[in-house]
Amino acid sequence: MLKSQKAVVIDRLTKEMEGATSVILTDYRGLSTAQMRRLRRELAPLDASFAVTKNTLARIAARNAGKDGLDELLKGPSGVAFCKGDPAAVAKKLSDIARETRILRLRSAWVEGTSLDEEGVKRLATLPPKEQIQANVVGTLAAPLSTFVQLLAAAPRELVVVIDQIIQKKQAEAA
Repeated sequence: MLKSQKAVVIDRLTKEMEGATSVILTDYRGLSTAQMRRLRRELAPLDASFAVTKNTLARIAARNAGKDGLDELLKGPSGVAFCKGDPAAVAKKLSDIARETRILRLRSAWVEGTSLDEEGVKRLATLPPKEQIQANVVGTLAAPLSTFVQLLAAAPRELVVVIDQIIQKKQAEAA
């Protein structure tokens, strides 16, 4: 590869890494061209892209993008998924494709400044989507408040029931 071509690739990778909150590294060897196209197509709705690159160029791009710690993960043939959205959803999709093809292998990841090994990526793939986690947190926080409001409303409600029973008793006695 010519030096000018390398500069273009490094610039493209640097831009991808700067925009990514997470990077998932895979071993892609053995995937057909059609499988690679499908992989890229399925990652696109998740706000992620996939590239096969030389590790040396990826290391330079990682340093240029300020992604410290990523260059030590770049060993062996690397297929790189750049995640701009939810890394758990991208890891899950890659895991599903790996299970289907039995070729793709999740190797490691760099998620918001933290390095993950193969087991860490697999655990990341089992996490529920970000929106579901947020809904669970809101539900957990809202439950005690809801109970408190119900307790406050119970006293006046019981008072109304008692007054209604007294009125019905007096009407029954008068009749």
